[in-house]
Amino acid sequence: MNVFLVPVASDRYELYCEEPDDLAPAEGDPVAERGVIRRMLHRFRLLLAEAEHERRQPPDPAAPRRSLARRVKARVMRWVAESIAEQRLLWQLRRRAEATLVHPDDLSAAQAQQLLRRSLQRDWERHRFWLIIDALGGVGSVLLILLPGPNLIGYYFLFRVVGHYLSLRGARKGLVAVTWTNTPTPALTVLRGVVGVPPESRESVVREVATTLHLEHFSSFFQRTATP
Repeated sequence: MNVFLVPVASDRYELYCEEPDDLAPAEGDPVAERGVIRRMLHRFRLLLAEAEHERRQPPDPAAPRRSLARRVKARVMRWVAESIAEQRLLWQLRRRAEATLVHPDDLSAAQAQQLLRRSLQRDWERHRFWLIIDALGGVGSVLLILLPGPNLIGYYFLFRVVGHYLSLRGARKGLVAVTWTNTPTPALTVLRGVVGVPPESRESVVREVATTLHLEHFSSFFQRTATP
């Protein structure tokens, strides 16, 4: 598994990866065998699959004529797709014993590892906080999710609660159990010089970096997160 340490500002980095999502209950997980958790994960996987499908579809010229419910659902799916990209790394770390940190070649291995751990620690604290908040706010909605029929509010809280839970476990695993190796690359170093450039002006450079690193969705991630 390759994890990319991406410069997105003069003094800020974000972690990024592209791996297929496997959200089966992890072995040894104390809640993996509970029926409610299994049903939540099943619904969660269906939601992710639908969001990924929507993301890969070309723009629909008939979208403005859709019903209000369909337009709201489309917006929810786009939001879910963006959140998937942001949390995929942490979800993947739940099942990894080893991983490779790909970082700009103007950083030493020690500097890259320090930035990695700082990012994972920040993610652990953030997801722990929001897991508590969303669990409290979504208690009633969890019950509604188990009923037949669409329930956008329920899906929202389902995604939030399960996503934060998986991210929390992944961040912890990355901090204490994963063995990391370092691979420097000049491709990421190039990005440092364009973080302050308007997105339309740096697009060709970002696409070239994505091609070099064989990353399908990297361009949209960088253009969304990098400081213009």
